[in-house]
Amino acid sequence: MTLREKIWQINWSLILLILATASVGFAMMYSAANGNFDPWATRQMARFGVGMAIMLFIALLDIRFWLRSAYLAYVVVLVLLIAVEVFGSIGMGAQRWIAVGPIQVQPSELMKIALVLALARYFHGINLEDVNRVTSFIPPIIMILMPTALVLRQPDLGTAMMLAAGGIVLMFLAGVRLWVFIAGGVAALASIPIAWQFLRDYQKQRVLTFLDPETDPLGAGYHILQSKIALGSGGMFGKGFLQGTQSHLSFLPEKQTDFVFTMLAEEFGMIGGLGLLGLYALLLIYGVFIAMRSRSHFGRLLAMGVTVTFFLYVFINIAMVMGLVPVVGVPLPLISYGGTAMLTLLMGFGLLMCVYIHRDVPFGRRGEEET
Repeated sequence: MTLREKIWQINWSLILLILATASVGFAMMYSAANGNFDPWATRQMARFGVGMAIMLFIALLDIRFWLRSAYLAYVVVLVLLIAVEVFGSIGMGAQRWIAVGPIQVQPSELMKIALVLALARYFHGINLEDVNRVTSFIPPIIMILMPTALVLRQPDLGTAMMLAAGGIVLMFLAGVRLWVFIAGGVAALASIPIAWQFLRDYQKQRVLTFLDPETDPLGAGYHILQSKIALGSGGMFGKGFLQGTQSHLSFLPEKQTDFVFTMLAEEFGMIGGLGLLGLYALLLIYGVFIAMRSRSHFGRLLAMGVTVTFFLYVFINIAMVMGLVPVVGVPLPLISYGGTAMLTLLMGFGLLMCVYIHRDVPFGRRGEEET
């Protein structure tokens, strides 16, 4: 395909949908700063602009390039994760960032996309009848476990959960039989008492607070209790833009990052919350539609992997601020303030659009051309 043909094939309605969702985030950053573009809204818009340019660049590259580069991307990000262990900077008790030139990068965010690429590449390269051989599903399990273990050491329980869950779902979509997941689930449940011993004290406290937040309302349970108060106080139509009392009187913590959905629900009520969920639902439908339209197994798995990762972002964040899962620090996609998370999401959407543009391009197991 020529560059002109690719540009003609770009799904502009998907881009408009991404822009509309991100615009909600800009408004929330403006509100979080009490009606000022600084310090969050201006930076968020600048990062989004850079991310959109990267997204289009990724989308226009040949999908076979991504197939051939999948393992390399995985290894590079895995090395960055190992480098975080040695050279990473420590902030708020966690060692998650590393300096790459003038910028700070969080490799665990990049791994969400690199893992999807590597797993899609792997399952594209083997026959469907070989998927359920024991020797066939051991390599993807190792590919999932290595970054998950490194991210747990940082420690970052939320991202580790997303890596493990996203990888498992992709294996299921690739055709691995159900008994493998049942056996894995039983093994995971049996290992909970052992895993509990390796959790940090604050992680244990988060789980205990999730089970009963009333035990320490001014300490460990403060965040989630304030979040529930703000969600409930918004009612059906909310208190109005810039009028959220819980958020603007500083009762609501981390309102520009993890708890931004709570601030939105307080200001725009249940209607505003459902409106944002509607935008997310449309993005997920686009993802599934693009996966179903792809002619290649790699394209289908890649599109579904990106879509599942996006769904996990949304589900875990909203369930977290509602008190349905422990607080694990997962950002709300395209809304929460944060550079690497925004960039990772837009890179994922770039791959999704790349699948759409090359949906009818046939290629073999190693990316060779087919006639």
